[in-house]
Amino acid sequence: MKTVYADNNATTRVAPEVVEAMLPYFSDLYGNPSSMHLFGGQVEKQVIEAREKVAQLINCDPSEIIFTSCGTESDSTAIKGTLGSYPEKKHMVTTRVEHPAVLNLCRHLTKNGYALSELTVDSQGNLVLDEVPEAITDNTAIVSIMYANNETGVIFPIEEVGALIKSKGAVFHTDAVQAVGKIPLDMSKSTIDLLSISGHKLHAPKGIGALYIRKGTKLTPFILGGHQEKGRRAGTENVPYIIGLGKAAELAYKHMDDENTRVKALRDRLEKEIIKRCSDTRVNGDTSNRLPNTTNISFEFVEGESILLLLSDQGIAASSGSACTSGSLEPSHVLRAMGIPFTFVHGSLRLSLSRYNTEEEIDYIIEHIPPIITRLREISPFGKSA
Repeated sequence: MKTVYADNNATTRVAPEVVEAMLPYFSDLYGNPSSMHLFGGQVEKQVIEAREKVAQLINCDPSEIIFTSCGTESDSTAIKGTLGSYPEKKHMVTTRVEHPAVLNLCRHLTKNGYALSELTVDSQGNLVLDEVPEAITDNTAIVSIMYANNETGVIFPIEEVGALIKSKGAVFHTDAVQAVGKIPLDMSKSTIDLLSISGHKLHAPKGIGALYIRKGTKLTPFILGGHQEKGRRAGTENVPYIIGLGKAAELAYKHMDDENTRVKALRDRLEKEIIKRCSDTRVNGDTSNRLPNTTNISFEFVEGESILLLLSDQGIAASSGSACTSGSLEPSHVLRAMGIPFTFVHGSLRLSLSRYNTEEEIDYIIEHIPPIITRLREISPFGKSA
């Protein structure tokens, strides 16, 4: 059976070049980069080069990058580390459409004496900017707003938001897990203080991430112990995966134009054909302001889980929302925050592409989705057909 992977916002295949780059560090180059001897020193040199490649991808100084285990750890380090650095401040600001790595953490912290303000979005998933300055007070330690939404792909006006945050004196963190490697980011011209990266979203392995920390930003270490990462993140460096992330960043930098031309064109054709062939269908999110690889489509009178199962039977991998919440029968918190009608919100399908997707794969998806929607509507109590 043919297999088509269209769930790249959940995770990506590890690039063959990344695997090749990592392999020596599981065998011959197994030294500890913190060791004083030559055997460790040659490994340390490669870690330094990997850090430079990650820094190049977002145009920052390599010293502003620390390696973590994943995007979630980067988010937790940024938020908890900032709160620890400003113990007198007990207020946080985020949005209602954040990834659970941020939203669930912030909500949990309200049980420990912190206050939380959650910014809203409009029906297109765009941030309501007027709420930003109103939400920030003298007691606000950190504002955490994602760069691009993982479900809809909608890109937030981060620099405009950052200017508002800086005028109020708060620390600005962005979860850029979905944006890094897909759209150009330039920290040298940015108001961002802290930025989270996840390797497995850009063709590196699972289990490696990074956090950008602007020079001068106060941050209490999240993991204490040794002196690694200049005392900002203890623990022996995960060398093979750091090398892999460095190679993946190098490749992402090289293929950025492809993401924003060919991949975008594939996404647009896929979306257009589905909408044309399936009635009672809508695209969720601002189609003029989103990541080039992502479309979120809702089919009225259909359950998203049923669509996914029938697509899987045809070898097509997709998602009904965030991979971190897809095990729940609850509808997407992002779509609910956007005010998507109830009859549509349960029938959402996220298709997210990568540079490995082809025209033939797009044709295959287009061929199979309409009959699946027709079949499901025929057995629906609403009696609709595609």
